[in-house]
Amino acid sequence: MTTDPDESLPGGVTPTPGRRTAGVPRSIEWTPRETLRVIDQRALPAQVIRRELSSVEEVIDAISTLAVRGANSIGAAGAFGFALGVRGGGDAEEVASAVAGARPTAVALRHGVDDALAAYRRGGSWRDSVGVGVSLLATDENDCARIGEFGRIETRGARRILTHCNTGILATAGIGTALGIVYTKAAAGEDIQVYSTESRPLRQGLRLTVWELQQAGIPVTALVDSAAAALLHSGQIDVVLVGADRIAANGDTANKVGTFSLALAARDAGVPFYVVAPVSAVDPAALDGDAIPIELRGAEEVLAIGPDSPRPDTDVWNPSFDVTPARLLTGIITERGVVRAPFRTGLAQVLGNAE
Repeated sequence: MTTDPDESLPGGVTPTPGRRTAGVPRSIEWTPRETLRVIDQRALPAQVIRRELSSVEEVIDAISTLAVRGANSIGAAGAFGFALGVRGGGDAEEVASAVAGARPTAVALRHGVDDALAAYRRGGSWRDSVGVGVSLLATDENDCARIGEFGRIETRGARRILTHCNTGILATAGIGTALGIVYTKAAAGEDIQVYSTESRPLRQGLRLTVWELQQAGIPVTALVDSAAAALLHSGQIDVVLVGADRIAANGDTANKVGTFSLALAARDAGVPFYVVAPVSAVDPAALDGDAIPIELRGAEEVLAIGPDSPRPDTDVWNPSFDVTPARLLTGIITERGVVRAPFRTGLAQVLGNAE
């Protein structure tokens, strides 16, 4: 069930949409030139490269290669990509299928494309689909602010925070989900210390989260994924905050591979473990985690580690995500409150409130 009402945050707190940290640029935006501008996250942290995408093919490539990433951001990117595809003369159904297939696990991508397709059918113009993308960015920005406030209150007193992958400004249109709580706690003057896993195989935690927090002046310590269990059992962590690409109706959650291991270690160490995501990440059609498709990526992302890399024909199992069972979650922090067990009931409630 939710612990807080939908109408307002606890204590009458009102979030501040658009609050961002200095030094971290917007990861995605629609430009006056009617192109999609993204930060190429493959180049971070060495370079901040802005790319302007003007075709659906470029958007699909950017999503599939993780130039643009984060469940929230790729939902909007999907809507913009659909608009560009229809503008270029593509068949609406074929364009929608191609864009939605760029990454299968994040339900936000499918939602963004479906909404853009529906808007195009209603209005008959590709610009109607652009409006969907713009609206998704604005909603995401506000949702992140609300999540940050709910999370700050829920984790009051938790100073030492362990997080996984990247869930901040680079992954959203706002201040982030799990990292949004970090930014909100810091803005409230809380003395916090963040520990960020490397997050294999693409190291988004090391490359992106660490960079974001350093830009914001928030103390951060990096660690390899395999050290997280030992850190949790050392007594140095107060809370674990992770994001979600898809949440099943029963609370089972798909997130960056390694999240399941963190949840198991946190449970054994007695450390609270929260999933942090907007309600849009909930997929009521997925009854449990077995129904969530898990994206498998190429072996080269694991093998290309330098001159001492294994043979390129080495067999590799490279899932992008794993599924954490709901029984391991302390709660799910959303823009509509904190959902607790029984999760199927609580998630149905927040989904009903969102309609």
